[in-house]
Amino acid sequence: MKTTASEGLAVFRSAARTRRADPGAGRPSALEEFEDVYRANVAPISAYFARRCSEPQTVADLTSETFVRGAAGFARFDPRRGSPRAWLFGIAGRVFASHCAAHADGIEMTLRLAGDRPLPSEEIEDLAARIDAQREGRELLERCARLPERERSAIELVDLAGLTPKEAANAVGVSAVVLRKRLSRARYRLRKERRNDDSIR
Repeated sequence: MKTTASEGLAVFRSAARTRRADPGAGRPSALEEFEDVYRANVAPISAYFARRCSEPQTVADLTSETFVRGAAGFARFDPRRGSPRAWLFGIAGRVFASHCAAHADGIEMTLRLAGDRPLPSEEIEDLAARIDAQREGRELLERCARLPERERSAIELVDLAGLTPKEAANAVGVSAVVLRKRLSRARYRLRKERRNDDSIR
């Protein structure tokens, strides 16, 4: 049977706990180290998806998929190239792009019927609250709708997710100079649009 993203994340966390409980296990494994990365970053990654999706199940699945992919590739993570958070946002961007492509191709429901883990009611309530808390972030993204995608991404990663320009640059695979230019253009356009709106009123 196909392991869903939610189930895969549960297996990963269970394995890390088992290894930590083993006194003969030696130095922390990559799996244990990644669990620390998970704990430090699950909230901002979940918020990233909550700004884009209104269904708690979808937010949970995309968040889980991001961390499952992260766990699988963590041994190759190079901290000299950026922070774990920036690296995870890069993965999250690709996960969301895949989700959008699947949705556009009409196969999302087929994937759901393959057996996603139903969320417990308390987890649904928590994610619904998180989605609601991201309303301001969604409104900012809506105001950015007329900006080019690259500039929108710069605004979100720096002004909403709290990454530094250098971290955001690593997340999207460009130089820090390019990212700062995108951010500057995006902020300028938003300020200009706001001034125009104010003058109309």
